[in-house]
Amino acid sequence: MKLYTKPGACSTAVHIDLRWTGGAFDVEVLDADAMKAPAFRALNPAGSVPVLVDGDFVLTQNAAIVGYIADRFPQAGLAGDGSPRQRAEAARWLSFVNSDLHPAFKPLFGPGNFIEDPAQHEAVKAAARKRVRGLLETADRQLQGRQWLAGFRSFADPYLYVTVLWAGRTGVDLSGLEALAAFKARMDADAGVQRTFKAEGLA
Repeated sequence: MKLYTKPGACSTAVHIDLRWTGGAFDVEVLDADAMKAPAFRALNPAGSVPVLVDGDFVLTQNAAIVGYIADRFPQAGLAGDGSPRQRAEAARWLSFVNSDLHPAFKPLFGPGNFIEDPAQHEAVKAAARKRVRGLLETADRQLQGRQWLAGFRSFADPYLYVTVLWAGRTGVDLSGLEALAAFKARMDADAGVQRTFKAEGLA
């Protein structure tokens, strides 16, 4: 099994999930140029990460990949205890991060994709920061009295963690989100996270 990732991208969350399984895998860390190269485009014509290769099976898209990892390594409990209810809870919060929170950052990373006038880019970014803050408030409420989004450690947690890192880098106001701050501190101290960061050159 091999993961293709880019440092600090959403693929870093998948990398953490793989570390949490304790299973054997290879990882190739790419930069923007490598993601445009023909060899990588042969795996994923979109030129985006993550990409997971397991034998002759090539899989793209975060949500699909982490679900596959959870099924390949059920002992890791990334989708819960095997019950439909826990898997649904993990999937619920994965969907929140993947479908709501992650896309909310896109105007911060590329405001020109939303409005051509450079004079309006800061306004677009300000609106995006407000949107992201509101979504992180939802995560903070969910984490109150819990260590993990679903109530147990799941594949949703590394993805949330990566978005919290993005928020810190893009000027999103994180003040007062105490449960989220405690979650970030737990993730910062996690051995699997630290090994992932070292492998991706983020440590």
